[in-house]
Amino acid sequence: MISIVIPTLNEEKLLPQLLAQFPEDVRRRRDVELVVSDGGSSDGTRQIAAQHGAVVITHEHAHRQTIAEGRNSGAAAARGDVLVFINADIRISDVDLFFEEITRCLSRRGVAGVTAEVRVFPEEEILSDRIFHFCHNYYVRFLNRIGEGMGRGECQIVRRADFTAVGGYNAAMVAGEDYDLFRRVRKRGKIVMMQRTVIYESPRRFRKYGYVHIVWGWTRNALAVIFRNKSSSEEWEAVR
Repeated sequence: MISIVIPTLNEEKLLPQLLAQFPEDVRRRRDVELVVSDGGSSDGTRQIAAQHGAVVITHEHAHRQTIAEGRNSGAAAARGDVLVFINADIRISDVDLFFEEITRCLSRRGVAGVTAEVRVFPEEEILSDRIFHFCHNYYVRFLNRIGEGMGRGECQIVRRADFTAVGGYNAAMVAGEDYDLFRRVRKRGKIVMMQRTVIYESPRRFRKYGYVHIVWGWTRNALAVIFRNKSSSEEWEAVR
C-alpha cells in the first residue's frame, strides 16, 4: 500500500484540486490511501478531506504544530509500506505516471528516497518562476548526485522502514525539515528524482515575499540544519 500524507492548515482553497486527483477508483486500483494531518484548521479543510475519502488526523494540543510534526502524525496513522509526503498546494502532472515512477524508482537497488522536479502552476507561471525553478531543480539533482540527499517537502517519498529507521522528521524543526530528513535517509541509500513526473506548486509564497527573501531564508535554514541540527526560523508563516 502507498500512503499519501498531506499536512494541512486552512487549505480549503487549494486542497480540493489536489484530492480530486486521487478519486476512489484510482485509490482502489493503485492500493493508495489518503491521510490528511491537520494542524487545527478553522476553515473547511477537514470536511473537504473527509469528503474526498481521506483519513483525517487532527492536532489537538495547545502548541502550534510544525509541518514536520504534522507529517510524523500522518505517517503514524498511515498503513502503507511506502510513504508519499506532499503539500496541500500542489498538483501532479500525471497521477498514473506518478505511481508508476514511484514503483520503478523504489524497485531500483540502493534507492532509499524519491523526489520530483517542482515548478509553478502553469497558468500562474512567469519568467522569474521559470528561471528560479530551473536552477533549483538542477541544484537538487546536483546534491543528490554528490550524495548529499535533497528533496523539497512538495514531494518526498520513502519506504516506511527507512522512515522509521531514521526517526522520521525532526518535529522541532520549523523549517528545513525536508532537507534534514533526506540527508539522513541518504545514509540508507540513494535519493533519486523522477524523470517524467512534475510537481506543480502554488506561487503564493513567492508572490508575497519574492525569491531573494525566500532563497535567503532557505539558505539560513539549510546551514542551521547542517551545522546546528536545527532550523534558524522560529516560526513559519502560513501563506493562504
